[in-house]
This record gives sequence, structure tokens and C-alpha cells, in this order.
Amino acid sequence: MAEGIVQGLVPVPGGPGGPGEALRAAGVAQGGGVLADGGVDSAVHRRGRRARGSRASKGSQVITDGGAPLRLFVFARHAESAANVGHVLSTDPSRPVALTERGRAQARALGAQLANVPIDLAVCSRLLRTRETVSIALDGRPVPVLTEPGLDEIQAGDLDGGPMEAYWDWLGQHTATDRLPHGESVDDALRRYGGALRRLLAGAGSVTLIVTHELALRHVAGAAAPGRPPGPGTDFPNAVPYLFDEHAVRRAAAGLADPEPTTHPGQRIARNV
Repeated sequence: MAEGIVQGLVPVPGGPGGPGEALRAAGVAQGGGVLADGGVDSAVHRRGRRARGSRASKGSQVITDGGAPLRLFVFARHAESAANVGHVLSTDPSRPVALTERGRAQARALGAQLANVPIDLAVCSRLLRTRETVSIALDGRPVPVLTEPGLDEIQAGDLDGGPMEAYWDWLGQHTATDRLPHGESVDDALRRYGGALRRLLAGAGSVTLIVTHELALRHVAGAAAPGRPPGPGTDFPNAVPYLFDEHAVRRAAAGLADPEPTTHPGQRIARNV
């Protein structure tokens, strides 16, 4: 992970096993603003204590070690869906694909990890699996949910609903600027993700949960770390939280607005949507 991005949270703040200890033990990158050493647990816990102790804390901002307000964005891939298990392509919001029982358990686990994070807004794509993940993870919490079509999976057109192998065969014979049959190109999807990030950055709220798809998450992370994008073997598992500071999201939005040329789209696409 790059500067400004942390993988994983834990549900119990403070003391042995708390977020700061867990994140440092995981060897993730820390640095830059709120993610400086000690910044994650101190900033989130300060606001969490205020939120639990006083109504006046509503709308308060996370404070960095330097004293300047900085927003946090928690990204997660949706929990396991039936399409994941069946190795089929599912990109059309009008064809709902639900979570599996394992996926529902993953979503509950995500909610447990986020229990002490004072989320102001949750954002999902139009696809059912992201909406179900948010609903289960935040069950019982009065958090407003925004559906952002810009975070939808790549529009695969005629290949939607077919085997992943057919999708990969097509990608291997085309470039990132070629549109999928009656769908969109990889570069079109990346620019769409960049637009969604810009809209989220223009909004309010100190802590935002964003549940999206592996393609989006992989390239948000890559664009947030210029020169160090996630490699083809980098795993973005279902329902695992990634904490981005505001600077990282702004880098991602700028990078996705102008994708770098690649030889073929397989260099960009996630293996499992």
C-alpha cells in the first residue's frame, strides 16, 4: 500500500490489539497527514469518542496531527456474490446478483470492523451486491446511503452474464481503448471512476464508506500511488476495508481522469468482478 492508504481496521479501539498496533503489525504504509504514525487511531478514536459522548459532535471533522481537518474514505470491495462463485461476469445493474451466505457473513464481519468508525455517509454502486454489503455492514446504524452510478462495474455489454473466460479472451485481443461489444472500454470505466471520486470529494462529511467493485478499487489504489500501482497478482479480497486519506483520493481522481496507455486491457482489469 502507498502513502495515505491503510489496509484493514479492527473493531476495538485503544490498548493491545487496537487499530494502530494492528495496522503497524500488518506492515502497511503509514505517512502523510492523518495516516502518520499514530494518526489513524488517534484521529478516528478522538472523533469516535466525541460522537458517542455528545450530539454536538455531529458533522465534526477528523483532525490530523498538524491540526488541519482532513477527511477519511473507507473503501471496500463488495462481499462475495453468486457471480464470484459461478465465475460469471455480472456488470448490468438490471440483472441483480445477490450475496452468497458466505458473502453475508463477510459483510457482517466488515460491519464489526467498522463498528467504532464514525461513518457519516455510505456510498455504493447500483449493483445489488454492493447495496447488500452496505445494508448488512451498517445494519442498525443511522447512516445515509448514496447510490453512485459512476462506481458501477465496467459495462460489458454482450459479454455480461457469460463466463469470465470469454471476457478474458476478448480482452486479450483488444486494447484498453476498445469498447466491449455494446459496452464501454476499460479507459471509459476508469474515467468514470475518476468522475465519481471528484463528486465524492466535493461533498460533505468527515468519514465516508465506499463499497464498490474490484476493478474500481484496484485502480483507485493504483492511481493514488503513481509509479507504484498494484501488480496483477495483488489481491483485493471481498469486504476488506482500505482507509484512504483525502490526499490519496485526490491523487486517485486526478490519475483516473487521464489513464496512462497500456498494451492491452488485461494489464488493468481485475481478475474477478
